[in-house]
Amino acid sequence: MLYLHDVWVNWFEGEENGYNVCHFHEWRKDDGVELLDQVPLLKIDPLLFAYIENDLSELPQQLLDDIYQKAYLRKNHERTQMDYCFVVSDGTGILAVDTIGYNIPIRKSRLIPRQEQLAYEMLENQDTTSYTFNPASPSKDFHILSPEPELMSGLTRKERQLKQLLFMALDQLHSSKNDAEIRYWYTEWCPERYREIQDMNFEEAWQYLFADARLGWSNKHKNFCENLIKGQPFFEKLWEMEHGPKVN
Repeated sequence: MLYLHDVWVNWFEGEENGYNVCHFHEWRKDDGVELLDQVPLLKIDPLLFAYIENDLSELPQQLLDDIYQKAYLRKNHERTQMDYCFVVSDGTGILAVDTIGYNIPIRKSRLIPRQEQLAYEMLENQDTTSYTFNPASPSKDFHILSPEPELMSGLTRKERQLKQLLFMALDQLHSSKNDAEIRYWYTEWCPERYREIQDMNFEEAWQYLFADARLGWSNKHKNFCENLIKGQPFFEKLWEMEHGPKVN
């Protein structure tokens, strides 16, 4: 088995979508970066790699058996054994995974570029290890709280976080079923349709608003999100984490 040594990881926990597992250039000073003293390196097929990167489903038992207790975390000059931690690549993408003792990829991390390159070189002439696994479904079920990768493509970490906050606020707005409220917010988004919006029912107005807001990211999106979450402490806290305190 191949091993990488002295691997810096920045764990993103509970992320089912790979776009939220940030690449090195998006790591932040306050992220909790750790050092893996030793970690197994596996070459797997692209289908399994996509399954691990973009899902939180059960890992192949044989894979878990192969890497069991072969990784070590280094902290304060101490070496701690990890049950199920490994690095996988399909030759194109690469990902570190830690199950924290479970059989699903709870924590995921990208690697720093130098270590990515080393891993690719090590795997170049290696055969792909085949593992049997059962995808949860033929096509993943994306929804407003787990958006399609296309909707996040090209956005920065900050923009992705704020866009997901906007979607959370829109989802909450949908649960209100308040006709006057949705007409108000859709008019805020699209004032030129004011007269038309007044004749829309709740579902129609919400669907139009979501269809418009789901595409891209701009100052219009950002300002709309900031206004939509005003007075909602939980959402405001998430906003502050990405954007600093709100200006009232």
